[in-house]
Amino acid sequence: MPETGETGSADKLPDQVALYPISQATTATFSDLYLRLAFLFFIETGSKRVVTPTQDLVGEEGDLLIFPPGSMVTMENRPVLDRSYRAVGISFPDDLVTAVFADQPVPADRGGVQILRTEPHRPMDLLPIIEDTLRQEALPDVILRHRLLEPLIWLKDKGVHIALSGEEAPLSRVRRLIETDLSRPWRASDVARHLAMSEPTMRRWLKDAGQGFARILRNTRLEHGLSRLQTSTASVSEIALECGFKTPSHFSDAFRKRFGITPKEIRTPGD
Repeated sequence: MPETGETGSADKLPDQVALYPISQATTATFSDLYLRLAFLFFIETGSKRVVTPTQDLVGEEGDLLIFPPGSMVTMENRPVLDRSYRAVGISFPDDLVTAVFADQPVPADRGGVQILRTEPHRPMDLLPIIEDTLRQEALPDVILRHRLLEPLIWLKDKGVHIALSGEEAPLSRVRRLIETDLSRPWRASDVARHLAMSEPTMRRWLKDAGQGFARILRNTRLEHGLSRLQTSTASVSEIALECGFKTPSHFSDAFRKRFGITPKEIRTPGD
C-alpha cells in the first residue's frame, strides 16, 4: 500500500526501492492494510494514526513512522486546517533490510511499528538525502546500493530495528503474484498453478493462515487503488481499469464498502 489527489505516480526505483509522495484531502480511516515490504513514512503535514493489535501510535508533522515487512495495520490520515495530509512513503526490499538488520536479535519492544519524533531526531533531514540518491539513476549499481543502505544504517544507529518476517507468508506470496498484473481476471486455479500446488491445497493453505482467495484478490486491488488515488493524478476511471474492475462505478462501490469513503473524497476536501 503502500500503505495510502497528488502530483505524480509512485516512482519505481533501483533495487525495487519505491518512492510514494502521498496526499489526502479528507480525514479517513483505512482498516487492515497489508504492507508486504518495509516502509518508512515521513509526515510532512497533518498526522497519521496507526493501530495494530498491540499498538496505537500517532505520528505528527516532522515525524517518521517505520513499518516492518508483513505489517497488517489500520491507518487514519488526518489533514490539518486548510491543508491536505501529505507524506512521503519509501519502501525497502527485504535484501536491503537483511543487509543491515539480520545480525541483530529483535528487541522485545522493537518488533512492531516504530516512530522517530521530529525532536530530538529530526528524521526529515534524511528524506532529501534519500530522494537525491534515488534521482541519480546513472550511478553504478554497487554505489547506488551502498547509498540506499545508508538511511537504514542511520535508523539502526537511532535504535530502530526492522524485523524481517522470515519465511514468506501465504498472504504475501499470493498478493505478490496478483500485483504483477492487477487487471488480469485472476482465478484461484491460476494462482495455485503459479505457486505449483493444487487449488484445494492452496485454499487450505490460505484458510490455515486466516485468509480467503476472494478477499485477498479484492483487498489487493482496492489497496492498490487507494495508493494510486493518493500518489497520482490518474482519473478514477483509469485507476478502476488498472486495478481490474470492469467499470468505475464497480470500483467506487467496492472502495466505499471497504474504506467507508468514495475515491473522489480522497482528493476532495470534506464539508
